[in-house]
Amino acid sequence: MTARTTRRTTATRSRLAAVGSIAVAGALILTGCGDQTKDDSSDTETKSSAPLADKLPASIAGKGVIKVGSDIAYAPVEFKDDSGKVVGIDPDIAAAMGKQLGVKFEFQNATFDTLIGGLASNRYDIAMSAMTDTKDRQEGVDSDTGKKVGEGVDFVDYFTAGVSLYTNKGDSQSIKTWDDLCGKTMAVQRNTFSHDLAKDQAKKCKDDGKKELKVEDFATNPEAETRMRSKGADVVSADFPIAAYSVKNAGGGKYFEIVGDQVEAGPYGIAVAKEDTELRDALQAAVQAIIDNGEYEKIIKKWGVEDGAITEAKINGGS
Repeated sequence: MTARTTRRTTATRSRLAAVGSIAVAGALILTGCGDQTKDDSSDTETKSSAPLADKLPASIAGKGVIKVGSDIAYAPVEFKDDSGKVVGIDPDIAAAMGKQLGVKFEFQNATFDTLIGGLASNRYDIAMSAMTDTKDRQEGVDSDTGKKVGEGVDFVDYFTAGVSLYTNKGDSQSIKTWDDLCGKTMAVQRNTFSHDLAKDQAKKCKDDGKKELKVEDFATNPEAETRMRSKGADVVSADFPIAAYSVKNAGGGKYFEIVGDQVEAGPYGIAVAKEDTELRDALQAAVQAIIDNGEYEKIIKKWGVEDGAITEAKINGGS
């Protein structure tokens, strides 16, 4: 799935990036009459088999679980298969990280725009949900108003994705660039990178004296797609992996088509509360380890998103 990337400089990046359940070897659950010495030994052996277990905070290592906030409706990054299992790029990356850290990642489904708040309230340990690493998110700044609204978060970057436009198949309406959207109606998932770009473009259409770009926002991307399928919107915008997956799979490939090129590529990051520096550094080490040992490359190839691969797990690499 190769596409050229066109840079847009007038918009601030938001979301461009869900953690699945991970099978973790060892760690028996103690029962009231179990042998305490035996169980402790088994637990120690499990942790010692994970090369990066000692990097985790004691509170996380003791529980053996990392609670993850995620909007699990963004195929192929994170979604549920027909059996209800969480699958996708993020779950596979998390599974590989779990082997390095010796812990289990537990999904807790939520809408995307509540994830950072969930970190602040300690509902989750991390958020991993196709979330773009941006300066505004790092600093807790509202991208619309420029005002400080929170403490901000740190990111561990693990993927790169741009944004694409797609329409109902056979109805491209000659859309090739974002400037062609004036006079159209766009459906997007709210508080995402696409939403920010759409609002920016709507302002540009107005400032240029062109027809209005109407922007309709929805809680999930599938809702935005449904709106377009029903002819209530002309075009949908989403991260390129999501757009490409929908074009290939929705209606057996008969529903949608991508128009134009990707724009504004930026890093997906695992969000961590500012004070959780030890956890952040452990996650960075785990991402780098799976890059170095080849597991990351296998996952990226499995999902056909090689264009988004990274070679270095940076902290707060977004701008």
